[in-house]
Amino acid sequence: MTSYDENVPVLIVGGGYAGLATSLFLSHHGVRSLLVDRHAGVTVQGRARGINPRTMEIYRPLGLESRIKEAGRPFDADSGVVRCENLSSEWHWIMQQDSPRALPELTAGEFGMADQSTVEPVLAEAARAKGAEIRHHTQCVSVEQDDDGVTAVVEDRATGQRRTVRAQYLVACDGYRGTIRENLGIPRTGRGVIRSYVSFVIKADLSDLMEKTALFWIIGGNGVAGGFVTHAVPGQWGVALTYDPDKESPEDFTIERCVKAAQGLIGRDIPVEVLDKAAWEEAVGVADRYRSGRVFLVGDAAHVWPPAGALGANSAVQDAHNLAWKLAAALKGQGGDALLDSYEAERRAVAVELADLTVRSQESRFGPTPQEDPLEPTLCILAQRYRSTAMIGAEHTGVIGETVEQQARPGTRAPHLWLDHEGRRIGVHDLFHDTFTLLTGPSGDEWKRAAATSAEQASVPVRAYRVGPSSAGTELVDVEGNWAARYRLGHGGAALVRPDGYVAWRSEELPEDPASALTDALHQVLGTKA
Repeated sequence: MTSYDENVPVLIVGGGYAGLATSLFLSHHGVRSLLVDRHAGVTVQGRARGINPRTMEIYRPLGLESRIKEAGRPFDADSGVVRCENLSSEWHWIMQQDSPRALPELTAGEFGMADQSTVEPVLAEAARAKGAEIRHHTQCVSVEQDDDGVTAVVEDRATGQRRTVRAQYLVACDGYRGTIRENLGIPRTGRGVIRSYVSFVIKADLSDLMEKTALFWIIGGNGVAGGFVTHAVPGQWGVALTYDPDKESPEDFTIERCVKAAQGLIGRDIPVEVLDKAAWEEAVGVADRYRSGRVFLVGDAAHVWPPAGALGANSAVQDAHNLAWKLAAALKGQGGDALLDSYEAERRAVAVELADLTVRSQESRFGPTPQEDPLEPTLCILAQRYRSTAMIGAEHTGVIGETVEQQARPGTRAPHLWLDHEGRRIGVHDLFHDTFTLLTGPSGDEWKRAAATSAEQASVPVRAYRVGPSSAGTELVDVEGNWAARYRLGHGGAALVRPDGYVAWRSEELPEDPASALTDALHQVLGTKA
């Protein structure tokens, strides 16, 4: 019998946004995981900026909204995009108006300005508080899988000590340049690398130049190397320079060269201290498969595209959110293999669509002749639609809806409602996070009883709530009177919502045996036999 140094249900490789979110969500579902990351700690690079409303909607029921907002406080005033020869020259605002940060008609989640360097510590702390283990400075050396699990060799980069880890599943969050996807033989479709960058964080006093802080400054001209500048934490700035990998490498960018380049982008010979340096590529590509046996790709390991729309890191978190509840169901014996397959069916289709939209958006907005932007942020964020075996009756054809769905159709995000729950105002998505939720109208007592019976028969928890006006005595009070119009369930219907907030199934009316109907639906969504 093979002996392993460690056994864990899920091994996560990579500790960026995708890995930390996967660790957090699995822990929230009661699944133990080990995350290994080759870096010494969470990043100080702030490449990914912005928490969109859908991602904030996911964080809210985990109690993280206030902490994420606080992490974004230093960037609250940042908005717009500038093109200039250097920061000391004339600024040309090519985008000044941003999308509204609050969309109360559509979601309780508000757009936050926090960046990667300030959010990752919040996610790591929250994951550890729920029992996750996060091990930095630890490299994944090899991965092998069989029918029963995955065996990985990990190495402590400080000591060189190697340990063998056995897991039931592995989640690869090792980024665009990660090796797990390649070693699995999974191709990636897309244009590939568009530009190569060296990015570094500097400390410099630019207060006299900053009457207003932009999201980023596109800089070039008059002999200044092409690049851009972003606002990091107060007193610090992110700088990115393009380079030709056929002619030089990131190692050619010494500290002295970075200082000189930063001064060129600033347009002044002022004191500059380089705090951190990294290399990365702006690329376009989507993995042809998101799953290989017991290994799943999440985040940049699965898809990359340009930063237009701030959809990359948010999509990584939403990938993790989609996968985590399915892995948890499988590990608890509640979900079958088809449920795990639905992760690829749902999230890869979204990635293919967003990759195309963001490329066209970046070319339209920031090219030499700006054109109408094909990317509609609100729809890309809140109108993503799924088709898979993990929902019943999805009838749509497009991946991004023409409007934000407000009819509780299977395969779409459940329509937003403002509710009163036990004297507390909540958004309906605050209910969806750790199990299935059945929503029905004021006369839904039979559905509540059916939910209790179905939960026992299907061996999966189901919460049931009646929704209605305050006079109806329901568990959830429909604060703004939108329940009937947005869910359209009539007198006796019900909607089953998955833990990720997507509608899995609906019944327009009360069937003869609601418990059997609901149980059958749960088995079909979970990929288990009744």
